[in-house]
Amino acid sequence: MAKSLHLDRFQLGVCYYPEQWPETLWADDFRRMRELGFGVIRIAEFAWTIFEPEEGGFSFDLFDRAIALAHEHGLQVILGTPTATPPAWLTHTYPEVLNVTQTGVQYQHGMRRHYTYNAPIYRELSARIVRKLAEHYGQHPAVIGWQIDNELNCETNVFYAAADQAAFQAWGQRKYGSLDALNRAWGTVFWNQTYTDWAQVRLTGPTPSDSPNPHQALDEKRFFSDSAISFARLQSDILRELAPNQWVTTNGLYGHLDNHQLTEETLDFFSYDSYPNFSTILGSLVPDLASDPLRDRRWSWFLSVVRSISPNFCVMEQQSGPGGWTNRLAQPAPKPGQMRLWTYQSIAHGADMVLYFRWRTATMGTEIYWHGINDYHNRPNRRVAEAAQVGRELETLAQRVVGCRTTAHVAIVSDYDNEWDGELDSWHGPYTRQSVQAWFTALQFQHIPVDALYLRAVTTLDDSTQYQVLVYPHPAILTEATAALLTAYVQEGGTIIFGCRTGYKDVTGQCYMRPLPGPVAELCGVTVEDFTRIEPVERAPCLRWRDEDESIMTADGFNDILQVTAPGVDVLAEYAEGYYAGAPALVRNTVGNGSAYYYGAVFNVDSAQALLRHMGLASPVGDWLELPRPVELCIRERAATGERIIFLLNYSDAEQTIMLQKAVTDLLVEEQVQGEMVLPPYGVRMFAETDETPLASR
Repeated sequence: MAKSLHLDRFQLGVCYYPEQWPETLWADDFRRMRELGFGVIRIAEFAWTIFEPEEGGFSFDLFDRAIALAHEHGLQVILGTPTATPPAWLTHTYPEVLNVTQTGVQYQHGMRRHYTYNAPIYRELSARIVRKLAEHYGQHPAVIGWQIDNELNCETNVFYAAADQAAFQAWGQRKYGSLDALNRAWGTVFWNQTYTDWAQVRLTGPTPSDSPNPHQALDEKRFFSDSAISFARLQSDILRELAPNQWVTTNGLYGHLDNHQLTEETLDFFSYDSYPNFSTILGSLVPDLASDPLRDRRWSWFLSVVRSISPNFCVMEQQSGPGGWTNRLAQPAPKPGQMRLWTYQSIAHGADMVLYFRWRTATMGTEIYWHGINDYHNRPNRRVAEAAQVGRELETLAQRVVGCRTTAHVAIVSDYDNEWDGELDSWHGPYTRQSVQAWFTALQFQHIPVDALYLRAVTTLDDSTQYQVLVYPHPAILTEATAALLTAYVQEGGTIIFGCRTGYKDVTGQCYMRPLPGPVAELCGVTVEDFTRIEPVERAPCLRWRDEDESIMTADGFNDILQVTAPGVDVLAEYAEGYYAGAPALVRNTVGNGSAYYYGAVFNVDSAQALLRHMGLASPVGDWLELPRPVELCIRERAATGERIIFLLNYSDAEQTIMLQKAVTDLLVEEQVQGEMVLPPYGVRMFAETDETPLASR
């Protein structure tokens, strides 16, 4: 069972840095936090030098005073272990702890996350500071939990120091046992890359065409993930020994890290840092998302991924102001109402504790433009007023919301191997990003909640059968075990949807010598007779529905030309043009009590919506609640009582009209409502509904 945050009532709080402010401000800060309804603060994740100003010399005075004063004001405390920012004395004395780029350039002191997880002396000194902190604060009545490090694998998620090279060789020996096995897994016979001594085995380096051995590159990312998890486990083991009554988490959602394994092996639950205003710069940072129609609403997908790790979780950093470093990440200010909207976005998707980042905007350092609730001047502003509104609302909702699970009957399927392999593979990696975005957008517009489901070695049939539909867009790496699980899911009555380039690689990333889609060819009832990539200068072909559906779809990106191999396969659509006009493009195969769909292209919003119509999928509240596209629907449900809390979130800058066909309780005003209602720009409504509530009309 997934690990979750367990609370008796919802907790609202803020990140605070007492070491950055005069002590004369602390009492007033804590007083005003309580007035806003905050009950918890996170501190100390960047304060190693405060605790250990010189090697082996420890001081707790500053944080003793800060924590004691916070406790006096009724604030609980989350302590961060300070290993994200090693002290200058440490990096000067032990430069081997500094990370190195793939081209061999060593990072220098002066930012954060400039260390490597694998340097033995860094692990030793990190364990020592964590032990000292746990010995000192492990029984403190104000401290409720610990955040390990800060945003593991943020800033950089690749590591090439000498310590990493040595650790990678040892990792390879443990994984493969012999060089012969490693050579087979990496396909080193190609281009004469065969290794004859473990000393020759290294992490990937610069190559003439920036194209390393793809199987080595995939293993490299697995190694990076294992290194981060080992570093977290080093700390969590100490915290569990010395602070057994305080929970352990960490924050993030960054690349080259199996966050599910991280949580299972080292944490009590997972935490996330939610910054929806990144959507204003996504086009320049991530070309695949330049045309994203959802913008800040897309953060709901990331929250769904977090929910797949911990169904109830903490948002350790919730955006409260415009974000910007001195050299990048410039964002506009949140519009009036957006800060509150983003808070309820996190809550709607499963957060039972939310801490804003940060209490007051820093006046020094790299993040002087990353604004918090309070501005530099420390006087009232609209963000403070908005936080106060949320605090008042959550005071009445604190026990009603907490512990409810966000529910969905559709899941978009992912796995770490394909994510990591897809970074180098310029075919299925970009295709997956487009298809996931298309499906999430289509489901959002149809007001059909969706989960993220990560397929892993520990995934069971029960994990999958809770969903009516699974969308697994382009699983290039697909094992026999995964195929067997998905076949059993379909036989039990589920529906699985695949896209092009499914099932052509094994777990090493090498291609199967069998007809595509490999291990699921029998499940889908087709093989791929031919295929072609659609280049940017080409126009993607249109599709023709066999049932004369008039909707127009284009088969984007890549076209698998399908050959039906099973008698019960239903060809739903065919290519309407090109040299393969008339060939099957979309098929459905009935297996047991369920169905498997294979679509020979990359999904776009039109094709996803067409499949939703074909399958008859509708909003779970569609019989009594009419919603416009700009409004997101989320549902949190308490299994014991059957009560559902309906969240409606308006991401647009215009009023949106909704229609309720039955009476429900509006939780924000505590009264029964029915009929036509208006959601203001960036507005939020929450309704309570039970299965027994009758429809006024249908």
